[in-house]
Amino acid sequence: MKLDVFDQRILAALQRDGALTNGALAEIVRLSASQCSRRRAALEGAGVIEGYHARLNAAKLGFAMRVIVRVTLRAHTKEDHLRFSKWLDLQAEVKAAFSVSGSADYMLDVRARDLESFSDFLHERLLIQPQVGHVQSDFVLKTLKDTEALDLSDLG
Repeated sequence: MKLDVFDQRILAALQRDGALTNGALAEIVRLSASQCSRRRAALEGAGVIEGYHARLNAAKLGFAMRVIVRVTLRAHTKEDHLRFSKWLDLQAEVKAAFSVSGSADYMLDVRARDLESFSDFLHERLLIQPQVGHVQSDFVLKTLKDTEALDLSDLG
């Protein structure tokens, strides 16, 4: 999809604040409200905008522990990867999961209330999966940067 300068402005503004009203967005991007609304709907329809959400502070809500978990499977069959992927979908603690290259097969972003709840997840659910061969857990001590905002400056 070819994006012009107005589309880029709309996307940049919505990355900063997804709750902008159409009127406020139109003012920011310097378009009429109806033009802005049509462009926004087109970006949504094309799948460029996948959705809107509120960003919650996990620590303030009691999820103080963040752990990056590297998982290596015992075998690398299609069925094992599919079973593990389906299992991941059911795990509320897993906030993101990536199939990766390198020494591990998967990297998981796990949130837990405390060490005990992470330990329960690890020992009572993850390690007992028959596909799992090796797990390495890295506890996040400090978050230096955490954003999903894309740099849109090179789209033009």
